[in-house]
Amino acid sequence: MGIITNLTRMWLTRSVKPFVFTNEYDTQLSYEDCGQLGLYIHIPFCRSLCSFCPYCKTVYSEELCGRYIDALIKEIHMAQKAGNGRKTVTSLYFGGGTPALAAGRLKEIIDVASRYFIITEGIGVELHPDNVNIPTLQKLKEAGVTKISIGIQSFQNKHQAVLGRDAVDGAVLSDMLRAVPFETVSIDLIFALPEQTFEDLKADIDLAFKYGANHVAVYPFVDFTFTPSTVRVMPKRKKYELLNQITNYCLDQGYIRTSIWTFSSEQNARYSSMTRDNFLGFGCSATTLLREQFKINTFSVEEYCRRINQGQPATSLTLHFSLRQRMVYYLFWTAYSTKVSAADFESFFGVPLKKMYGLELFLARRLGFVTQHKSVDSGDIIYKMTLKGAFYYHYYENFYTLSYIDKMWGIMRKKAFPERIEL
Repeated sequence: MGIITNLTRMWLTRSVKPFVFTNEYDTQLSYEDCGQLGLYIHIPFCRSLCSFCPYCKTVYSEELCGRYIDALIKEIHMAQKAGNGRKTVTSLYFGGGTPALAAGRLKEIIDVASRYFIITEGIGVELHPDNVNIPTLQKLKEAGVTKISIGIQSFQNKHQAVLGRDAVDGAVLSDMLRAVPFETVSIDLIFALPEQTFEDLKADIDLAFKYGANHVAVYPFVDFTFTPSTVRVMPKRKKYELLNQITNYCLDQGYIRTSIWTFSSEQNARYSSMTRDNFLGFGCSATTLLREQFKINTFSVEEYCRRINQGQPATSLTLHFSLRQRMVYYLFWTAYSTKVSAADFESFFGVPLKKMYGLELFLARRLGFVTQHKSVDSGDIIYKMTLKGAFYYHYYENFYTLSYIDKMWGIMRKKAFPERIEL
């Protein structure tokens, strides 16, 4: 797997140079000229820790959460030192962890962010099913939240048991969502669990929309090496069949495909913190992607608070992109939406997509991974993923996750500020 990933990286970047992350940070971030800029805020606290979840998290305590939120607000203020006036951004997403554990202070955080940023596409918050109750939902709505994403994983007891989760009462969930409505209600489901069938997934998707979702995300299970999960990995061919069956079923039902594994029942229902050209990340483990660099904050809550309270950024590692590296990163995450615009690529990099990756696009079309379309209105060339292409995107994202993210997060969970990581 590592050999394949490295060869693919070298081919696409036209260089043997690895991605080199070093222990350095900028005291100011230059994001003023970044278009399609999103905001992400990480709240790492959970009541209990799920064994399959790889994200930066720690057991909740009121005292630690309070100190962390104080530091988080300071970090948002610090980032503004590089800016002039309010910057227009696409969206703000709170992830975790369980952000609702800090529901009483989310309005305070949002108000501070709104001093410096004009948020045009709404504010989203991830929720544990236990947090879907009227008091919490009302607090979120009053704070300005417009989108919620609920981590159900499955409505079926047999799969919840595999994941170490409790059963979800769909009728209660539905009542809560009707009582406090949001612009987008997304429900997260997991596919590729042991013995999971298409009928299982079909039932989960139907129930998600029945209980009040207008957006569903069906994510593949990924077996990170540093988690204590004992869930068995599903064979590749079975995953391929399931992904195609899920996609065809959702399209046959008239749902709109908004990314590789997300579908909506309404045109404007969207929930994704990933498909942004650039983004600023606040909080421990949060990442920042700018035109020429990628940064990731320390995974240690205590070290995060200490650095911020000293007036220093909590950056643990920084990658300075070569042009080709940035192009690969752009294409990888843009393709998550199942399509790539040649005009958008050229606008971002100032060079035609076909000039940089003409051979790869030709091969992708010949292999049946993408189809090429020309916009009648703008003349833009759009490359759209086929079902085959979507599966292989998932397949190589799994390679990327286990070869890059798994290694980096595994190291950063043990060491707050590593000296250097090469990927």
